[in-house]
Amino acid sequence: MALALVATMCAGIFAGAAIYITLVEHPARLSCGTAIALREFGPSYRRATVMQAALAFFGTFAALDAWRQSGDARVLAGGLLLGAVVPFTLLVIAPTNRHLTSAALAPESDEALR
Repeated sequence: MALALVATMCAGIFAGAAIYITLVEHPARLSCGTAIALREFGPSYRRATVMQAALAFFGTFAALDAWRQSGDARVLAGGLLLGAVVPFTLLVIAPTNRHLTSAALAPESDEALR
């Protein structure tokens, strides 16, 4: 029961942080202009990556262990969904984020605006 609670807590915090970034932080960042948004993105992204990766890791493994103990397929499904964010992020999101944090990207360029 405690592992399922840890997994649920990690998934909830992960989801809350993702929603906050999407609905609050990113629009506020963009409202400051492209150059400022790009400059702020790097430090914010690095800090968020540590938190989100830890939540995904611990939440997934807590869910898998809770499933092993309980046999509840819902816990397994939730854990696998939470764990799926890692490969999705590495394959789909990370290339864009690496480009945005690259020193070669000029903050005033049209490329940074896209």
